[in-house]
Amino acid sequence: MIFTPLALDGAYRIDLERRGDQRGSFARMFCQEEFQQYGLTSTWAQCNISHSVLSGTLRGMHFQRPPKADAKLVKCMAGSVFDVIVDLRQGSETFGQWASVMLTADGGEMIYIPKGFAHGFQSLADDAQLLYFHSDSYSPSDEGGLHHADAEIGIAWPLEITCLSDRDKTLPTLAKVVPIS
Repeated sequence: MIFTPLALDGAYRIDLERRGDQRGSFARMFCQEEFQQYGLTSTWAQCNISHSVLSGTLRGMHFQRPPKADAKLVKCMAGSVFDVIVDLRQGSETFGQWASVMLTADGGEMIYIPKGFAHGFQSLADDAQLLYFHSDSYSPSDEGGLHHADAEIGIAWPLEITCLSDRDKTLPTLAKVVPIS
């Protein structure tokens, strides 16, 4: 695996190193020792799959508050997505800033998202699927969100939004979100 730091401290783009022959290819998606070398979470409590039917679908920006704040490892398994994170860590020099990674099923890239970040994505193809590993289990009472179109953050979504949940439409702006400690 190739770990490339993103502009937001603690977040990484991880590219799989595929080995191939006439049968196809093989790549490690996770190695506890390598993750620990970079100081990343190396224990996963929950794994989820997200399927977005239509290109342009937007999901996010979501996060979990302490004590259930969680790190995530996200991989695109079908289609492609524009994956976005926003730093919500209290006292962080990059608080309120965003970074993105294009995730594709064919490309083999992943994104590692530390605790204290909001996460969302826009599907760039019909039937996009993401595989998520979470360092803690989901807790409805600790979930939070951030509005995807907050002008203060200024995320440049690549497509017109074709589908957005009612919940995501009403999420608060950064000015109303309590930083994650």
